[in-house]
Amino acid sequence: MKFTITFFVVASIAVSVLSFLFAAWLYQWVKKQPSSNPRIAEVGQLIRNGANTFLTKEYIVLAKFAGVAALLIFLFLPTPVWNGHYLDNLVMALSYICGTIFSAIAGVVGIQIATIANVKTAEAAQSGIKPSFMSGFRGGAVMGMAVVGGTLLGVSLVMLFTNNTTALLGFSFGASSLALFAKAGGGIFTKTADISADLVGKVELGIPEDDPRNPAVIADNVGDNVGDVAGMGADLFDSNVASMAAALVIAASLDNVAGGITNTSLVFCYAAVGLFASIIGVATARMGKHGNPTKALNSSTYVTTAIFALLTAAATWLFQFEWRIWGASIVGLLVGVIIGIASDYFTDDTKKPVHQVAKASESGPAFTILSGISYGFISTLPAMMGIAISALAAYKLCEPIGPGYAMFGISMSAVGMLSIVGMIISNDAYGPIVDNARGLAEMGNLGDDVLEITDALDSAGNTVKAVTKGFAIGAAGLTVIALLGAFISEVNDAAAALGVKGLTGFDVMNPIVFFGLLIGASVPAVFSAMLMLGVDRNAQRMVSEIHRQFREIAGLKEGKEGVAPEYDKCIEIATFGALKELIPAGLVTIILTIIVGFIGGVQAIGGFLCGNIISGLLLALFMSNAGGLWDNSKKYIESGNNGGKGSDAHKSAVVGDTVGDPFKDTAGPSINTQITVVSLVSSLMSTLFLTLSFIR
Repeated sequence: MKFTITFFVVASIAVSVLSFLFAAWLYQWVKKQPSSNPRIAEVGQLIRNGANTFLTKEYIVLAKFAGVAALLIFLFLPTPVWNGHYLDNLVMALSYICGTIFSAIAGVVGIQIATIANVKTAEAAQSGIKPSFMSGFRGGAVMGMAVVGGTLLGVSLVMLFTNNTTALLGFSFGASSLALFAKAGGGIFTKTADISADLVGKVELGIPEDDPRNPAVIADNVGDNVGDVAGMGADLFDSNVASMAAALVIAASLDNVAGGITNTSLVFCYAAVGLFASIIGVATARMGKHGNPTKALNSSTYVTTAIFALLTAAATWLFQFEWRIWGASIVGLLVGVIIGIASDYFTDDTKKPVHQVAKASESGPAFTILSGISYGFISTLPAMMGIAISALAAYKLCEPIGPGYAMFGISMSAVGMLSIVGMIISNDAYGPIVDNARGLAEMGNLGDDVLEITDALDSAGNTVKAVTKGFAIGAAGLTVIALLGAFISEVNDAAAALGVKGLTGFDVMNPIVFFGLLIGASVPAVFSAMLMLGVDRNAQRMVSEIHRQFREIAGLKEGKEGVAPEYDKCIEIATFGALKELIPAGLVTIILTIIVGFIGGVQAIGGFLCGNIISGLLLALFMSNAGGLWDNSKKYIESGNNGGKGSDAHKSAVVGDTVGDPFKDTAGPSINTQITVVSLVSSLMSTLFLTLSFIR
């Protein structure tokens, strides 16, 4: 039976619609869960208002940036508009705008459900861990289904209306550029509040984590939503779009040579099957009455993985796709799981590294930092090896098919790794929802039994969050290798049109390539430093505000009835600081890419991308895992180990967690988006770099 590309695109749209319908059902299910505590409702409304206010202000800033970027894209990409191809430029600009809109919607959807699910999860904990878990997980699943459905729908519509893979790169650039700034802004907001609340509350005053006397406590809970929900939603949306875009660019190039549609059809088929597998995985996710939430979350991931492998095998047989490409996809999927397991080992509070860091904390904060950094660096090896093995295996597996298929194999390995991203986002969004629920339970005075349940859910959320971050970074690694292949394809297409020599690879002994390599390797470090310095400056301002309130508001420190802190002041500080700091770091990376391209041309850009990928992946994995390790070491001590709450070990662990917070929630997860952004900028500007560089 013969199928057209339209069949696969329409089928993808149909699966996207199914995911939206399922997300709507989950949303209504969560919304119908009982909630009657007036104090929790009041605090929940404060969190919702704060998150929506920040998101509105952030998107106004980003809309201005996107407007300027769209104008520049129209003027210069893919070629200067005065060359006469203004329709191509208009399509590119519109695709970019659509990418930013879809990415923004991903953040909005996440905020809307998370600020409802947190209240429902807190109150459900009064009935036991099972109903509380289901409220948190299904709340996160709304975002998972909506974000991945939006990804597949957006990519399908761009291809349906333009049939232009370069326009698809513009769509991906819109998604990734907004994700970069949204993740950076949300990360600065959340860690400003978290660090400030912990340093003054826990370390200085010895009051509980979510004590309502702390002026930063509402800002901290708002931050969980704007950073870990809205920011991560945009981030994973971007990763998924970028992996599909890279695969489709290479697939279209191969199909043009062969005169068919097989490879392009395969990409859409596997992506649609991945979303369908995630729908089944989420729908069947359960936890026993006395079950382990971490085990329940991981089991759902493994079930989704198995379903994807089986369904894609059936599709490969039915549509007569190449089995070697299926093998490459499965390699990527399995390596993603392995990276997740490795991240779990280094961050789970039942494993040795967390216990060792907790033990080291008894000797002071210096040892907390040293041990955490050491384990963080060690944790990068299995993940980097996994990415390397996956890329090599996919390359060698698909190389015999013909020229160009080796790189296509790597791109499909990335698609395979991200095939279950619907489940990954569901697990990731679960984390901040139950974290908020824990705070609401404390502020609503629901009792120690409820706090014990929410603590167990929160600990699982931290562990799984580290796993999902590792998974996302690993997928980004394969995606940007595929984007490197897409960059070469774009350069060679432009070179063929201009009658000049194209690219076959990059020789690191070439001084132009090495020039780009060194600069590219330094960018992730500078980018991370700028984000963390933003957190540092902002947190210092908030700490001063917290001190002022405790000093000037009579009865606040003592918890006198009727005395409340000025929560809005801390929210304002976090918002203002985040908006001030979010643009510079991202802009620097884009500007440096353009400068290197116009100096050294496509050879220098090749080196730049290689250096950026390697150092970026290393730093992202290190910071995400070290941050998760410090966080769970603190929680392990708080559960009664190594001296428990209030001990010297606890105070040291809080310092470690304070360092780890911007590592794991600001800089670490933003780096993979930064790598994607510079890769897309390079592909989109490849013709300009080829023709207008200073050194050729």
